[in-house]
Amino acid sequence: MDEYNRPSNQEESKSEYEMRSEYKPPAPPPKRKAGFFPSLFGAVIGGLGVWLLMTNLTDEPKEAQVEPTTDVKQTEQISVEVTNDLTEIIDEVIDSVVGVTNLQTVRDFWSTTETSREAGTGSGVIYKKQDGKAYIITNHHVVEGAQELEITFDDGTKTAGKLVGSDMWTDLAVIEIDAVNVKTVATFGDSDVLKRGETVIAIGNPLGLGFSGSVTVGVVSGKDRSIPIDFDENGAIDWYADVLQTDAAINPGNSGGALINMTGQLIGINSMKISEATVEGIGLAIPINLAIPIIDHLETTGTVNRPTMGVSLIDLRSIPEQQQRGLLAVPGDVTDGVVITDVIANSPAQYAGVQKYDVIVEMDGEKIEDMVSLRKHLYNAKEVGDTMKMKVYREGKLLELEMVLKDGNSF
Repeated sequence: MDEYNRPSNQEESKSEYEMRSEYKPPAPPPKRKAGFFPSLFGAVIGGLGVWLLMTNLTDEPKEAQVEPTTDVKQTEQISVEVTNDLTEIIDEVIDSVVGVTNLQTVRDFWSTTETSREAGTGSGVIYKKQDGKAYIITNHHVVEGAQELEITFDDGTKTAGKLVGSDMWTDLAVIEIDAVNVKTVATFGDSDVLKRGETVIAIGNPLGLGFSGSVTVGVVSGKDRSIPIDFDENGAIDWYADVLQTDAAINPGNSGGALINMTGQLIGINSMKISEATVEGIGLAIPINLAIPIIDHLETTGTVNRPTMGVSLIDLRSIPEQQQRGLLAVPGDVTDGVVITDVIANSPAQYAGVQKYDVIVEMDGEKIEDMVSLRKHLYNAKEVGDTMKMKVYREGKLLELEMVLKDGNSF
């Protein structure tokens, strides 16, 4: 036995020796380098989980950090040309609408020289081009008293106008010009087929040539409106103008301008506007179907020869029902018609045997509902010298009368 392995003390027990001989030192601990990174990874994962949980639970989200930038953006102008049905229609008809300037000569009080001054401006519509001439329809009150007429086109070109004829009763007039600068003419539509609520376009020169070619859009508010007119301003009604009602803005200077439908057709001549403090948005125009016969007369003869019966009239609807059944004695099922309130001496009506309080319900087989429908038939379907058959109620009985129409400016 090696002396290094043998016990140094005799008193030492065999068991202690054996235990010491069998003792083995413990295995060295694992190296720290091998376990550090897994622990670190686990700590990072745990910390990240806690951070995400706290972020989701907080009520106030953190504002995003925006990195400062040196780029500067500037608003750019982008040109977009908008075209729709309305703009296309206006482009087609705008050159047919012109300005009409009424020039009158006055003498300076302090000298013997005469100068021309502008008495007023309005609008007009070119409706015909023939044999080097063009013809414009406008209002009578636009050209009234004019010694010279100056026509201004949409592009500012000017030319002289010549008055062909004018009619006070319908407020219509026709002007002739040289056609060299005329680019287009208006197309007549049918004003009888218009519907309430239908879109219409008014084109003219409100407030003078500074607003030339102004466009306003509205709807047909009403048809067959009958507007009383007092020409001499004596308080008595001289005439009833048959007009269309629209809410398209019509102002002074629009008179004589065009009322266009959505197919680009001329369906009315803007004539006037009710200008009262309590009335807004009511513009009036002469229906083109009523204007066409007048235009033909004015262009051909310079005047309008109207057939007349020689009576005064009022709508049956305006009479209280008690008087309809009592004084007029019309049957209960008769609600439409025109009442004769007076018969002029030596008139066609007197020669035909027409009497006061006769109620007209039919002319030449056509039903007459009011003065508007009566005027349409009398002025559109009849001429001076024509014979007209008429049915009237008199004291409850239906009679048929016949008369020969003469020239005149009344009914």
